[in-house]
Amino acid sequence: MAGVTRRPFALSWQTKLIGVAIFLYALYAAGQLDFSYERFRAGLGHAATLLGRMFPPEIKQPDALWQGLAESLEIAVLASVLGILIALPVGLLGARNLMPNWASWPARALVALCRSLHPVIVAILFVKAVGFGALAGILALAVASVGFIGKLFTESIEEISLKQVEAVRATGASFANVIIFGVLPQVFARFIGFATYQFDSNLRNSTMVGIVGAGGIGGTLFSAFQRFDYDFVAAILIILIAIIMLGEILARFVRAVFLDNLGFDTLLNRRFNAARGLGGKSSNQEDV
Repeated sequence: MAGVTRRPFALSWQTKLIGVAIFLYALYAAGQLDFSYERFRAGLGHAATLLGRMFPPEIKQPDALWQGLAESLEIAVLASVLGILIALPVGLLGARNLMPNWASWPARALVALCRSLHPVIVAILFVKAVGFGALAGILALAVASVGFIGKLFTESIEEISLKQVEAVRATGASFANVIIFGVLPQVFARFIGFATYQFDSNLRNSTMVGIVGAGGIGGTLFSAFQRFDYDFVAAILIILIAIIMLGEILARFVRAVFLDNLGFDTLLNRRFNAARGLGGKSSNQEDV
């Protein structure tokens, strides 16, 4: 009706009722789990004591630290490569707009199975199966990678435009060429983003799986907690944060190389020029 305006973000009474029910259940759950302000305030005091014992950080066992960090990096790289290699065909098979039901449903079930359990739980299962060490961590994080990349890759393929796919098919191309020239160009940018994010996630999770005996720096971190060497714990955490930040920078380089077709020399020139206040252009580019 002309002249009638609706309020933005107007909610129906059903939505409001659901919101109130969720809020009331949250209050009930807090009471059931012994969550109180007094306990929270006491926890802040304990946290302040813990932080006081963590600083200044000190590297007490450098050999164990660097060996654990190197093993965590190896676990993250191998698990990411293995997970990506498996997730690529699984994601293609799971796309319902390209594959028949007899192929898509098993692939989607495999992805759902890989996503059902936390990587730490999967790591415990692999530790029981293959024993302590990095192999269990690699297998656990590879399973997590298949679950994450496979699901998002499948959803990305289902959102593509089929016009390009039909155009490639009209040329008489084989099914493999249809995938290579009709499907992958539309999802390649997203796939690179999924892969770099999963590597970053595996780098973090390699610490957690190490706590349960699946290799990496997690075992060293857990041992430091058990010995109450909180200054050594702080040193490990700071180094882990620095490694994650370096991994984020590396992910940007990877995206620039694969998506923008830039060489490392061009990227370095841009970084140096930006640091000198000359902007993002390289020295061999002309001003427009």
